[in-house]
Amino acid sequence: MLKKEVSIKKFYFFAMAPTGSGISGSDRIFIELAREWSKSIPITIYTTQEGFDMVKRQKLSGKYLKLEKVERGKLPNNFFLKYFYKIYLGIKLGYSLPITDHRSLITFIYSSSDFWMDVFPAVILKIRFGEKVRWIATWYQTAPKPLRGFSEQKVTNNKHTKERVLTYKFPAFLYWLSQLIAKPLITKYAGKVVVNNEDEKKQFPEHTKRGDTKVLLGAVPLDQIKKFLTDHRPQITGHQFDAVFQGRFHPQKGVVELIDIWKKVVEKKPGAKLAMIGDGPLMEKVKSQITNHKLQNNVKLFGYLFDGSKKYSIFASSKLVVHPAFYDSGGMASAEAMAFGIPAIGFNLKAYGSYYPKGMLKIKTGNLDQFAQGIINMLEDDNLRKRVGLEAKKMIENNWSWKKRAQEVLKLINS
Repeated sequence: MLKKEVSIKKFYFFAMAPTGSGISGSDRIFIELAREWSKSIPITIYTTQEGFDMVKRQKLSGKYLKLEKVERGKLPNNFFLKYFYKIYLGIKLGYSLPITDHRSLITFIYSSSDFWMDVFPAVILKIRFGEKVRWIATWYQTAPKPLRGFSEQKVTNNKHTKERVLTYKFPAFLYWLSQLIAKPLITKYAGKVVVNNEDEKKQFPEHTKRGDTKVLLGAVPLDQIKKFLTDHRPQITGHQFDAVFQGRFHPQKGVVELIDIWKKVVEKKPGAKLAMIGDGPLMEKVKSQITNHKLQNNVKLFGYLFDGSKKYSIFASSKLVVHPAFYDSGGMASAEAMAFGIPAIGFNLKAYGSYYPKGMLKIKTGNLDQFAQGIINMLEDDNLRKRVGLEAKKMIENNWSWKKRAQEVLKLINS
């Protein structure tokens, strides 16, 4: 419960970064926070048509929720033109948005990402109105070093290593450049910073020293999952898939390498089947890799799936969840599958120490042979798979609810 001195009567969310038909981790977080908070707090989300469509697909609603579209016409089709147009819209919003009135002396602002279109309007409003604005910034992942790309370590046992390094350095550089501008602005103007693992707190030492950073681990829709399992338990018979992957088809997620890993699994277990849920810029590369390895009968692509019975049926009929990300700051996608009592296998990334202390078999980062062998070992040992799966389920049920996460951030605001 909030103290009276910071009673929130006006809360603006800036969420202009969402793009495409999928949903990122930061998108998921702002949607679920808004879902919880708008039950009792007036929330206005400023977003584009893409963001508007996304929150509607996620069935976001609330007693005190309002959506405002920031552009009048259509967004450009070209990615870069659209990106910079959104920045322009953010700047325009910062200069045009009224903040204070007689009903609310303080306006709270939540920027849903560290991209410029969400950061710039918050900075401008902070400069315009000073202490009348309280900005809660988010920093969910520090960009990789430009010369390394989206990987904590080099990939081994993979003939495509050179291609991966060459291909993924440019987007890593753009991400790094974006944060080069955003970070000092957040440091100077944000009152609170929400991060998603302990290591990210080091990016804001002064905020951390004051107690103004908050580690927000992910969460999953536990009530929805429990209802599905209760309603469909009699219909869930056997395992249709040996493993499932859920996530963006993005360089940092290791989706192309996952096909290489699955080729190694199939060499030992010819009938092994993998379900892949998600979409993104590497979809065509993944399809090509499936064809090259002749895995059309072993890998099924579902595209992006919303929360609900279709996706949950896949989780419930899978033996384990694989998450071969090479660079990650958390990862909620695996947790959703783990809530169904299936174990996870992933590389031993720094963030997974706090995210997945139990329920995940961690493999030496970048070693595809070991990853494949870990899958095989888990598939062949029913007792091990059930034991680790039970650990995963208990961990998620005890600590991964959105209601709890929303309360944690409100506590930060109140501090």
